[in-house]
Amino acid sequence: MQIAKALIILGVALLIAGILVTLFHRMPFLGKLPGDILVQKKNFTFYFPLATSILLSILLSLILWFWSRR
Repeated sequence: MQIAKALIILGVALLIAGILVTLFHRMPFLGKLPGDILVQKKNFTFYFPLATSILLSILLSLILWFWSRR
């Protein structure tokens, strides 16, 4: 019974993640925040979304914190 519950939760989490990726794809500011690192040379590009990663981590932590309090 525990495995079934875990698989259902994992499926719902993947569904929510897919919806969020679809919605955030349309938001032009995501991935272009101040603090995101972009280095472009003649034949080399390095991109590290530091600020975006921190923002998403905070949002996910808050969501999980609220959910665990139920």
